[in-house]
Amino acid sequence: MFSVCYRWRCHRLVAPFLANLLATGLMLSSSAAFSADMDKWFRQFKHNASDQALYQLLWSLPKGGDLHHHLSGAGFSEWWYDIATQPARNGGYVYYTKTRLLQCHGYGTNEYGPNPQNLLFRTIQASTYQNLSECEQQEYELLSELDEHKKQAFFNSIRLDKAHEGRNEFFETHWQRLNELTSNPHIGAYILLKNMQAFAAEGLQYLETQVNVDRSITPAGERMPPEAALKIYTDTLASDAARQTGVVVRFQYALLRFLPHAEQHLRWMYDFVDKHRDIYVGINMVGREDNDKGYPLRFLPVLRELRRSYPAINLAIHAGEVDEPNQHVKDTLLLGAQRIGHGLNAITDADTLLLMRHGPYLIEINLISNRLLGYTPDYATHPFPEYLRTNIPVALTTDDRGMWDSRLTDEYFVAVKEFNLSWQELTGLARQSLQHSFLNATDKQAALATYEQRLGKFADTLSRSGTGSLPQPPAKRLFICQYQPTLCHQG
Repeated sequence: MFSVCYRWRCHRLVAPFLANLLATGLMLSSSAAFSADMDKWFRQFKHNASDQALYQLLWSLPKGGDLHHHLSGAGFSEWWYDIATQPARNGGYVYYTKTRLLQCHGYGTNEYGPNPQNLLFRTIQASTYQNLSECEQQEYELLSELDEHKKQAFFNSIRLDKAHEGRNEFFETHWQRLNELTSNPHIGAYILLKNMQAFAAEGLQYLETQVNVDRSITPAGERMPPEAALKIYTDTLASDAARQTGVVVRFQYALLRFLPHAEQHLRWMYDFVDKHRDIYVGINMVGREDNDKGYPLRFLPVLRELRRSYPAINLAIHAGEVDEPNQHVKDTLLLGAQRIGHGLNAITDADTLLLMRHGPYLIEINLISNRLLGYTPDYATHPFPEYLRTNIPVALTTDDRGMWDSRLTDEYFVAVKEFNLSWQELTGLARQSLQHSFLNATDKQAALATYEQRLGKFADTLSRSGTGSLPQPPAKRLFICQYQPTLCHQG
């Protein structure tokens, strides 16, 4: 028996075939008959259910992996503030944030660039603050002593909370405001743990996140050895709190592709990842594609050089996250990438689309990111359904979810509402995320088997008790309230 909830009233639907499958103990989600039965049920559910009921179902739905996840962009504002203002928990660091502009360097001097002086809520640690001039120090306040108005402004400064904000605000101010917060591995490990706990609550089982450790600094402002910084992360992963989430975590190392010495950094990280294959499963080339200095083929010679000396290392590279048509996705495949981050403009390259159909390459789809950063004017023009329904492997991912103030469930909700996903398509996204993860073959098969078991138990719960037995999601985040206001004003 299933329940369909409409305006919070639940109606029982008879599903004897599903009940028989459950009784036989078959692996339900791999059964074509089961999938067809669920597709029929889900079609009716979508037709009758309120937005609240649909969101509740998607919140509880078992999910596979999040493969496109920038850890430094995945912290909610409250998390950053919480750990940054507690020296006893963050490694002994104290932070100051800029709350007024006194033009200490004069107008037009050092206002922009990588170290902008005209940016409110740019955060620094005490060792940096102590080396400022008296005038500059007056621009800053202790982060822990902000009044409620300024605290809220700090929260809003590192997320896209206004309609006029877009990619320039995101790329040119958010990380610049976080600034030295991202150089503290204790904070990074805390943000990782909070992600694991939050993801576990919405049914995720695998997280592949980007963690860099070569630019960590101590409370005194000195460089921390990468091995020491990595140990802080791995100690967190070994903690009881992390283990209790049940979320399996692996790291990628991120290369900022347009920097002048990116090739040299790639050589270093190739060696580092090779030495830490137990936790690092790949390398990811990141950064704005509209900065032409990071064009993909720039890295072909150095990658060919490195492959002569190291066993294969997985590559997941941002490509196609740009407005104009180009061949960056094809060039990225030439570099050896197994996964494409975003892949938006692959739709303009017919040869590449044919290459990717039924192939070994997956596109990491970021619906919310692409819309908020203006890479697609609306969801109706997003290529995701074309990829999905022409058999190009895809998976839904969150990108910089802290800065969108969103959840993976929000990506699923948008996909269902905008593109009318079937049950088979919905659950296929989770399977593809695990099939195309960078886990080793044994762990990958175990992850897929675990997913099927979880999906079977989920279907069992629905058949026995209906959607009314599913847990209620916590208070909605900013994005989903803006996208679908009824979710925040009903119930």
